Amino acid sequence: MEPESLYNLLQLPKEVGPPPEEELPQGEKKKYLPPTSRRDPKFEELQKVLMEWINAELLPEHIVVRSLEEDMFDGLILHHLFQKLAGVKLDVEEIALTATSQRRKLEVVLGAADRHLQLDQVKWSMDAIFNKDLLATLHLLVALAERFQPKLPLPANVQVEVITMERTKSGLKSEKSVERLTECRSGEEQAGGDVFDELLRLAPEKVSAVKEAIVNFVNQKLDRLGLSVQNPDTQFADGVILLLLIGQVQGFFLHLKEFYLTPNSPAEMLHNVTLALELLKDEGLLTFPVSPEDIVNKDTKSTLRVLYSLFCKHKLKESTDGVPHASPN
Repeated sequence: MEPESLYNLLQLPKEVGPPPEEELPQGEKKKYLPPTSRRDPKFEELQKVLMEWINAELLPEHIVVRSLEEDMFDGLILHHLFQKLAGVKLDVEEIALTATSQRRKLEVVLGAADRHLQLDQVKWSMDAIFNKDLLATLHLLVALAERFQPKLPLPANVQVEVITMERTKSGLKSEKSVERLTECRSGEEQAGGDVFDELLRLAPEKVSAVKEAIVNFVNQKLDRLGLSVQNPDTQFADGVILLLLIGQVQGFFLHLKEFYLTPNSPAEMLHNVTLALELLKDEGLLTFPVSPEDIVNKDTKSTLRVLYSLFCKHKLKESTDGVPHASPN
């Protein structure tokens, strides 16, 4: 039998539920990961890769991380990790025993990390890290890995469902959303570059003309449904029009039970968009990796890429069979 990895030996299973109402101050929001998100294979793989990377980096200092959620909050491990990665010496106390000194140390370490990373927007804060926010901690560690260890094999397109709790006058209110932790790997993007990438790189001035042609094509196909698109950057975010468009272009019916006609949450929108991308892949219309979350988040480039794939295929080969058929499995 093969020995278990260091990650499996060290990781402690933990189920975290929503915070009790009395622990959440009025008007304050708090994110938490439902059990299904914590058990997501790619989410678990991301933690495994990061933990084994950190333990390998800090092995000479005899530091072992057992849990990314429990061991990073006080700044001690982040202090040693950042100094090793950046090759700098931080003017901060080595051992911080009180909450006040731990916060002070963590603030210095994160400040130095932010200056080295030089990101336009960070998805962590001192308070979030100190309060053992696993998502914030993972965002920070992913950013450090991408900056100092770009060849680390992080799993691509890791995204999890998150529940945000807010205490209101009438009680706790919850909202579901999807949070992405890693992007498509650059190697995949280079290997799978498509014509749309070439257009953006070589002739960006033509993008607006292509965009207009795509909108005209879309509206031509949607006209029989009494629908039209004015802003492709936003109107495809919930996946409804995209699914209806695919049905029209490919000539098959989509049963209403297969998708949400009026999605009420990011999770339902993500379901619709994921279904649409799967249909496109099954039909051989989409060969470039596109993240469903990018469409939901109204990423213009990703949305246009999907529409462009439909546009090119069906402008080159107009269907001669107008008889609808069943949607593919």
